Amino acid sequence: MDYDFAHLDFSDESDDAVARRKGWIEAVLRGFRDGRPDDEMVERWVRHYRADEVDVSGAWLPEGEFGAGPWPVATYASLDKTLNAGRELLPLRMITDVTTSASHRRQGLLRRLIEDDLTDAVAQGVPMAALTASEATIYGRWGFGPATFRVGVEIDTSPGFAMRSFTDPGRVELVEPADAWPHVKALFDTFHARQRGSVEWPSPYEDIHTGSYDFDEGGPNKKIRAAVHLDAAGRPDGFVIFTHGEDYSIKVAETVALTTDARLGMWSFLGQMDRIKKVTINLFHPEDPLAWALTDMNRVKTTEVEEFLWLRLLDVPRCLTARPWAADGVVVLEVDDPQGHAAGRFEITTSGGVATVGATDRPSDVQVTAETLGSLYLSDVRVRHLQRAGRIGGEDDAVGRLAAMADLSDAPYSLTGF
Repeated sequence: MDYDFAHLDFSDESDDAVARRKGWIEAVLRGFRDGRPDDEMVERWVRHYRADEVDVSGAWLPEGEFGAGPWPVATYASLDKTLNAGRELLPLRMITDVTTSASHRRQGLLRRLIEDDLTDAVAQGVPMAALTASEATIYGRWGFGPATFRVGVEIDTSPGFAMRSFTDPGRVELVEPADAWPHVKALFDTFHARQRGSVEWPSPYEDIHTGSYDFDEGGPNKKIRAAVHLDAAGRPDGFVIFTHGEDYSIKVAETVALTTDARLGMWSFLGQMDRIKKVTINLFHPEDPLAWALTDMNRVKTTEVEEFLWLRLLDVPRCLTARPWAADGVVVLEVDDPQGHAAGRFEITTSGGVATVGATDRPSDVQVTAETLGSLYLSDVRVRHLQRAGRIGGEDDAVGRLAAMADLSDAPYSLTGF
C-alpha cells in the first residue's frame, strides 16, 4: 500500500488541519492504549507543541481506502532541546509520540519516519538524538543505545526511621504547586546546567508539576503536593513533588537537590511525616547518600532498574568533544552504523579531560556499533562491561586504554521523560 506521509502544521486553524491534528493526537493515545482526549487535552497538547516548536508527522491511508480519514496509522514527533554532555549543553533532537497502528505493523512506517527525522537532524547540525523507549528491542537498529537507567527505590519510613547524625541547617516548606513552580523551574534549570546526563524539560512539565493538568487522567491533578527546601540563608536549593497514596504512603514524582543538605533534608522531611510508612520514587539519584546516612541502611530497597534515556550519536567528533574524559591517551575508534551518520574511524586524543577528535585512515584499535557508542557516551555503563558482553571489539590493551580514557567516576543522571 502507498501511504501518505505528511508533516502537520499545529498553527494552522483551517477545518481540515484542526481535524487532522485531533486525529493525530487520538492516534497517539490509541497507540499507547490511553483514553480518547477531550477538547481541553487537545488544546493543551497543541499549545505545548507550539511552544516547543515540535515537528509533527505521520502516515495516513490514501483517500478512498477503507479506514482513511484524519486518523494516521503511524505517528511521530520530535523537538530540539539540550543534553548536558558534561562539558557543554549539547543540542539534542528529542523523539516522542512514536506509534504504529496494530493493523499496519511491519510496513516500514517507523523506519521511514525515524530515518527521515535523523537525516533532518544531521542537516540542521543537531549532533545527538534521544528518546525514552517503552520497549528495549526496537531502537537499537537505528543506532540508539540505553545511556542512563531509571532506579526505583522504596524507603521504609515506619517508626525507627532516623538519620545517623544529619541535622538540617535549613528547612522545608510545603507550598502550593502553582506557587512553587517558579522555584521548581529555576532549580531544575540550575540542576540541568550542572548535572551530566540531564535533558532539558519540554513545555508540558509546567502543567504536570503545577497540577493544572494531568495528561493521564484528563483534568486537574488535585492530589499533587510540592515542598521546597531552603538553605540556612533562606534560599531555595531543592524541591520535591509528590502525592499521598494508599496504605500511608508517599509517591515522589520528582525531586531535585542542589546540595547534599537539601537532599537529605527533603528525605528527612518526608520520612518523618506523621503516619507515613513508605516513600517510593522511580528516579532515585545514583549518588544519593540516603542509605548510608540512615541508622538502618536496609530501609532503602531497590525495587527496579530499567533503561531510561537512549542516545544516538549523529556527529561523532562534535559529541565526543562535548563530554569530559578521565585520562590522557590516544585511540582510534571505528564505528559501524548502517544509517551512515556515525560511521567511520575516528582518532580520539585526550588531554586534561578534553578530547580532540577527527576522522582518520589509520587502522582502528577498538570497534563498536553506533548503538554501543550511544550506551558508552555518558559512561553509565563501563567499557569493560560491554567488552565482556561481546559488544566491543579490539585487542585487550586497546580496549583497556579506551576504558581508562572514557570511564568517568561520577554517574550521569536524567529525570526527563518525553
